[in-house]
Amino acid sequence: MFSMSHWTVLFGFFALILLLYRYRDEINKSSKAYSLIRYGLAVILILTELTLNIWYYANAIWDPGSTLPFQLCSITLFLCIFMLFTKSYKLYEIAYFTGLGGAGQAMLTPELFYPFPHYRFLHFFIAHMAIILACLFMTWVEGYRPTWKSIWKTFGLLNVYMVVVFGINKWTGGNYLFLAYKPANPSLLDFLGPYPWYIVSLEFVALALFFLLYAPFLFRRKSV
Repeated sequence: MFSMSHWTVLFGFFALILLLYRYRDEINKSSKAYSLIRYGLAVILILTELTLNIWYYANAIWDPGSTLPFQLCSITLFLCIFMLFTKSYKLYEIAYFTGLGGAGQAMLTPELFYPFPHYRFLHFFIAHMAIILACLFMTWVEGYRPTWKSIWKTFGLLNVYMVVVFGINKWTGGNYLFLAYKPANPSLLDFLGPYPWYIVSLEFVALALFFLLYAPFLFRRKSV
């Protein structure tokens, strides 16, 4: 975390975000650019998940306790794929909060054990960047907006999902959603108390983060 390669990725990613925001109107007006970015992001997300599983099998490290797609960002990745192909607003209002919140946190504090230019380093950042860019694309180019109800819908679904994943962890011996123990690398969870209290603390942190992500739209509506 915060190595030279990590900082380079973060600066490059920030530049991509600025470019997407700067040329959002031009992209929306150009059907070619619009389709290229929209479907390009979907293809990138598909390829990252496909090649990851190929890498697991090729290195004989596939394990139901650690390699199934039950982490928050893995689920959000699938949401973003279907969101981009179908332009579903219902998927967007969930992916907006889980994508920007979860993948954004992962970009800052990556649970990563391979340095650049290892495949896993490249995969990790490309997948998480594509998730965030997909959510921002639907917001800035497609014009979708989350609502106040979207916050509570996402929060409720996440809690239902957490119960499901808790059972999956018991069955596989895994640590999906970090419900069994904290990640090995430094993360926000280190500041939220010991197990299992950090899970309760994380509920409040997630809700606060959702409110923060919704704030730009709330202030804009009040100013209109």
